[in-house]
Amino acid sequence: MTSKRGAYIFALIVFAVDQLSKWLVTGPLGVRALGDQKVLLPIFNLTYVENRGISLGYLHADGDTGRWLLVAATTAIAIGVAWWIRREDAPGERIALAMILGGALGNILDRARQGFVTDFLDLHFGEWRPFLVFNVSDAAISIGVAILLIRAVFVHKKPANTETTHA
Repeated sequence: MTSKRGAYIFALIVFAVDQLSKWLVTGPLGVRALGDQKVLLPIFNLTYVENRGISLGYLHADGDTGRWLLVAATTAIAIGVAWWIRREDAPGERIALAMILGGALGNILDRARQGFVTDFLDLHFGEWRPFLVFNVSDAAISIGVAILLIRAVFVHKKPANTETTHA
């Protein structure tokens, strides 16, 4: 998994798990219309939401122009992340980037196919919801970004081997 090829495979696994989870929720579990909800635990529901924006619902795009601009922008970002994986030597960063890439691909496919991203994971504590309703792709992207930030702050790369001459 620490190889570059392994990172791309992991990205495809994240993508597949995201798409499978969306199919399970909207298909066999029947949570497929706005407002549909299934209570799984006192703090966790499956709640159907159509996200027409990007992170936290910003850049809301109802029309075709906005939709395809979001698809193009997120595809460009996904291509950049795929390129970064190819150039990255640190296994930790490759894993994080693979999570981001796989998540981006899942949400890109939703938006291109449906015009919105299907969200359904609803974590709450009473009425307090620390997150908006999200999906597996969103979680993978968020965790990947968090890993990159944590590694940037706490994991210091060794400087290039510099030899000093002793006189």
